[in-house]
Amino acid sequence: QVQLVESGGGLVQAGGSLRLSCAPSGRTFSAYSMAWFRQALGKEREFVASISLSGTRTDYSDSVKGRFTISRASVRNTVFLQMNSLIPEDTAVYYCAAGDYSTSRWSYVYWGQGTQVTVSS
Repeated sequence: QVQLVESGGGLVQAGGSLRLSCAPSGRTFSAYSMAWFRQALGKEREFVASISLSGTRTDYSDSVKGRFTISRASVRNTVFLQMNSLIPEDTAVYYCAAGDYSTSRWSYVYWGQGTQVTVSS
């Protein structure tokens, strides 16, 4: 059974920072690219950031570029999303995903349960 477990969400004031983590369990994730998506209340799930299997390629949505950084650790293939200069518009449930490298949600076959990020003004 493949599982992705996100952590690190919470409530933060505008201008603050949070670091999300995604730890896979079960089947090895060494063969997958990883990504973060988010879904705000009443909106569709949208791409945030992706990182290739090797970690040498990354992509970001325009709305988070320059503020968020995605990275991955070789130990347990954990993926991180460092979020700085947070704004209220970043409020959403953040999901970790694993699959083929893409900015499209349809390329990712494994998903976590999500972690809530709330940014107060």
